Amino acid sequence: MRTPVHEPERDSTHEPVQEPFREPVRADSPPVPSEDDDTLPTIPVTPAATTASPAAASPAPDPDASARARALLVPVADQRAAPVPEVAPVLPGMPAAARPRIQAPGGEPADETGPPCPWCEVGNRPDRHFCRRCGMSLARRLGVTEARRPWWRRMWDFGNGPTPWAGDRPRTRRGIGRVFSWIAYGLALGLVIYAAFNVSTAWNVARDHFSKRAQITPDSAAASRSFGSHPPKLIFDKVSNSWWGPGISGSAEGEWVEARFEEPTRLLDILITSGISTKAPDLTEAALPHRMDAVITTSDGKKTTRHITLDQVSGPQQRKFRAQNVISVRFVIRSAFNVGTDKQVSIAEIEFFTRATSSGS
Repeated sequence: MRTPVHEPERDSTHEPVQEPFREPVRADSPPVPSEDDDTLPTIPVTPAATTASPAAASPAPDPDASARARALLVPVADQRAAPVPEVAPVLPGMPAAARPRIQAPGGEPADETGPPCPWCEVGNRPDRHFCRRCGMSLARRLGVTEARRPWWRRMWDFGNGPTPWAGDRPRTRRGIGRVFSWIAYGLALGLVIYAAFNVSTAWNVARDHFSKRAQITPDSAAASRSFGSHPPKLIFDKVSNSWWGPGISGSAEGEWVEARFEEPTRLLDILITSGISTKAPDLTEAALPHRMDAVITTSDGKKTTRHITLDQVSGPQQRKFRAQNVISVRFVIRSAFNVGTDKQVSIAEIEFFTRATSSGS
């Protein structure tokens, strides 16, 4: 067993503390920087005089330096959670199918009432043309009968009707029905061409129908034969109590009287008064013309024959007599009423009418 040996304590107050060895640094030779160090060499600063007071050794902080230091600070935004992308990212080259989106149907307004849609049976206002739910046409409404439009409105709808559904399209017309269609189209085209070449004729016919009438007197008259003091000019003297007769009894078939015009004239109507006057008792005094042929001669020398049938009545009888560029009209007797051996065919008056100049023609 060893006994502890007590070493004498050393007095720390009398022994100086040894500092580590440092290489003396020369003031005139700055340290050589290393090859990897890219900092500029610094020049050592000579320490201040030892006579300076302790307060001067630690100068007060410069407020301008603090402001410059704060200006060098870069603000950093607060860290927030990354937003969740609407479309999930996928790896390149591996396309992923988009997830289907479910859209709930919108609420139906309570005030939307009216006839139901023929496709989805949802009520719609009467002023709607398309369903508010399915978007289909509401042209055919259930329980609503549409009035048939007039033909002159339907004729402009050719080819503008609703397109039929697939499988419901009409079949192509073939056979005899198609032939009849082409015939109808040809006739319509022919009528259009005919109307185009006869526009002037149609215009004159319309003017003749609506224009006022004016009486015109022939410039001269002639007859196959005449009875005594009843020459042919008495027929056109505008007096109904004078008359013309051939001077022979019987029907006087083939006898004629003619009116002549110096200038070509357009005639519209004629008035023929049979007998010796307009009085009814005088009808039995003479034979009355029944059928006559009117031979019309125009300015180009062309002759046209028209048949005139008269009644056994007193007074003037009006007949349509459309003709243009007329220079003469010859009336040839073919048959007569009340024929007798002591009676001759008599004509009291023949009047011609043309367009009135006051009508603007």
